[in-house]
Amino acid sequence: MKIILAAPRGFCAGVNMAIESLDLAIQTFGAPVYVYHEIVHNQHVVEHFRRKGAIFVDDVRTVPSGACLLFSAHGVSPEIRNQASERDLRVIDATCPLVTKVHTEAIRFSRQGYTIVLIGHRGHDEVVGTIGEAPEAIRLVGSVEDVDRLELPAGAPVAYLTQTTLSVDDAAKIIGRLRERFPAIEGPPKDDICYATQNRQEAIRQLGEQADVALVVGSRNSSNSQRLAEIARTQGARAHLIDGPEDILDQWFTGEETVAITAGASAPEHLVERCVDFLRQKYSAQVRHHAVCEENVRFLLPRELRT
Repeated sequence: MKIILAAPRGFCAGVNMAIESLDLAIQTFGAPVYVYHEIVHNQHVVEHFRRKGAIFVDDVRTVPSGACLLFSAHGVSPEIRNQASERDLRVIDATCPLVTKVHTEAIRFSRQGYTIVLIGHRGHDEVVGTIGEAPEAIRLVGSVEDVDRLELPAGAPVAYLTQTTLSVDDAAKIIGRLRERFPAIEGPPKDDICYATQNRQEAIRQLGEQADVALVVGSRNSSNSQRLAEIARTQGARAHLIDGPEDILDQWFTGEETVAITAGASAPEHLVERCVDFLRQKYSAQVRHHAVCEENVRFLLPRELRT
């Protein structure tokens, strides 16, 4: 068996910042620290922090008055911020700056009178937060077919934004159809899909052509991990989304395969290492690396934690 390890893979700058923020908040303020939604979409990371004293909640109103509340990397709506203020919570905002950028664009377009078409997955934490910035102005689409069903006010200016973790290829198709239907549509000054999402997708796109099997380390509620598995399949690989080596099944292999391994932006590297060790021990796998670029991005901690 041959293993090709994709790079970049795993944690992005936004996830690193959010995880470091929660770790430091627990050290600084003591447990429990409440977190609105999962800190990132990975079950191993969430369970790790539960053991350290984090309490993940889906309703700010259940957090005791005056407690410490951290907003996850996915961002929140103004309504959630208001609820936290009303309960006099000590808020630490660990929203990824690239998500904040999309929120800022939604506010700007809304104030200028645009109808905003948001490309994203209904119910995803990031999408819910973005819609909350301008609910009257935003229309959500997730496919070309959704674009065809859009009915927008005649003569009103139109703009589009995207969720940061989309498939680059899928987003391009939807944006192309939006431009066909609404030739004057405006977009963000810079692509909303984050650098890390694009880099990981390009790496697995290249490896999918070389591999028989692709293993994507990431949880099923991770949008960017799901996209990596989909891209590997379009390149011809038999792709499996796994949380760790315990999910690897013998029936996927004969021992002669070339196996590409990558990880979603919310999956820790130690899970990748455990998967590689598992395949080495079971199939005497040989490992090589395939890098499409280097990442040196780092985001500042929330101002509440910088001292």
